[in-house]
Amino acid sequence: MVMANVTTMSGFLLMVFSNNRELQILHALLFLLIYLLTLTENLLIITITTLDQHLQSPMYYFLKHLSLLDLSFISVTVPQSIENLLTGNGYIAHSQCILQVFFFTSLAWIEVAILTVMSYDRYAAICLPLHYEVIMDPRACKWVVIAVWLSGGISGILYTAATFSITFCRAKIIHQFFCDIPQLLKLSCSNDYLGVIGVAAFMTVLSFICFVSIVLSYMHIFSTVLRIPSAEGRSKAFSTCLPHLFVVSFFLSTGIFEFLRPTSDSPTASDIIISIFYAVVPPTLNPMIYSLRNEAMKGALRKLLLGGEFTRKRTFLSCC
Repeated sequence: MVMANVTTMSGFLLMVFSNNRELQILHALLFLLIYLLTLTENLLIITITTLDQHLQSPMYYFLKHLSLLDLSFISVTVPQSIENLLTGNGYIAHSQCILQVFFFTSLAWIEVAILTVMSYDRYAAICLPLHYEVIMDPRACKWVVIAVWLSGGISGILYTAATFSITFCRAKIIHQFFCDIPQLLKLSCSNDYLGVIGVAAFMTVLSFICFVSIVLSYMHIFSTVLRIPSAEGRSKAFSTCLPHLFVVSFFLSTGIFEFLRPTSDSPTASDIIISIFYAVVPPTLNPMIYSLRNEAMKGALRKLLLGGEFTRKRTFLSCC
């Protein structure tokens, strides 16, 4: 009877973590701490890059959008999971699940695209310094960012339309802390999920192209950096670029692995851990790796926390 009710209910049931109530509360508190940390980091970066006149170059403009993206990305899944864990009720409405799939897939693609743009920005700055201002002029930066966000919306529409054209004929139980597409596909008992597979394959190819572009950009950067006579300069460049490359590789590899591997009827803890790696960890680590290790950002952060005033200079990028 319970299984019949789960099958016929309009929404879905998120089944994750442990049945132990104390462990559920512990997981909720851990997620809450991670969420608050991520919000604080990204809001600080958005505030600093908006107010400080010295942080109005294209690099900081892209960092501001990356922080806005990370703040949005983690907000799609974690707050709902915290509520479910604290209340002990894993139910999520059908409309909420649709929105979660749309925003999650949109923002995931935007993350890949913005990281690709940021790697090209660093390539232009280091390898083509004489042409940098022409290549990355404010108007071009503005339109690139608009195109990135619009492409994310298109990606989300494709994934959402394909996913929810499926007829769900099994018990609507999702063994994840959010509406994960591979878990939703498992609820279909026919071949009407082939549209999702097609969209996923197409987006995987695009992600691979972006990854290759990022790797090529950093290879050119490393080649240029190796010609720097100063050992300190080389060390600084490598300490900046290698973590960037690691973050991109980590995000793409875990996300693609989760989408392409076959789903199991008996979910394990590793399923949840992998999804946390690509849904929760990147928005938390990105501010630390891309922004808060930067000396100019550290100086601006100290000024903000110590109550110093920013003298704003109105530029094109500061208005975007």
